[in-house]
Amino acid sequence: MNAILILGGTGEGRELAGLLHDAGIEVITSLAGRVAQPRLPVGEVRIGGFGQYASGDGVTGLTNWLHENNIQAVVDATHPFAATITDHAAEAARRAGVPLLRLRRPAWDPADFPGGDRWHHADSIEAAAQQVSHLTTAGDRERVLLTTGRQDASAFAGIDSASFLIRVVDAPTGPLPPRHEILRSRGPYDTDSERRLLTDNHIDVLVTKNSGGALTRAKLDIAGPLDIDIVVVDRPAEPADMQVVDTVADAHTWCLDTVG
Repeated sequence: MNAILILGGTGEGRELAGLLHDAGIEVITSLAGRVAQPRLPVGEVRIGGFGQYASGDGVTGLTNWLHENNIQAVVDATHPFAATITDHAAEAARRAGVPLLRLRRPAWDPADFPGGDRWHHADSIEAAAQQVSHLTTAGDRERVLLTTGRQDASAFAGIDSASFLIRVVDAPTGPLPPRHEILRSRGPYDTDSERRLLTDNHIDVLVTKNSGGALTRAKLDIAGPLDIDIVVVDRPAEPADMQVVDTVADAHTWCLDTVG
């Protein structure tokens, strides 16, 4: 096998897989398996980590897998907050001597949004929970829309000063705030539906990760003008020496140049 491995799970990863498939390039997309029913790209798909190839060591497992499958190049198109797999991919590609590209959508900039001055930056999900606790204890802020994903909801479990609407694809399994509702939903979202959600539920505080992209940005376009405080979890740091592009077109060109 001589193929390109896409570490996927994003719309950009699916789009790139389709373009490469159409170009006659063999592509394998690896998904972490954290979503019960993920949207699948064209081409071969594998689900789960690589630790089984090296007694639980994800980096060595991925390195071994790249060698065993004669992978020509790796594109890390994972979510901007998938820090562990991004770190593992950088080290495994280095060990295997395989070219690596990071396809990373640009971050949202508060200057591009109405009401961007209402953003409260947090450098971790725990810091975001502290921001929410402060906002909902110090004033008349009480209703919180939490959109950071099911794995992070437990960070807010100790907050009893707010009522949470927790929007997730799959239901959370950990501890949750005393007052909460679960909304099972998957994007993309448009401005009309987001306006209805925010107003009908009397949302005072929105919590989100700085994922970037168009799929879930509508809530940010709406929240500022509605006088909603926005707590934004900033992206984790990534390996400094990674080659990065922010469009699928640039990633497609890199792949063609690399395997050509």
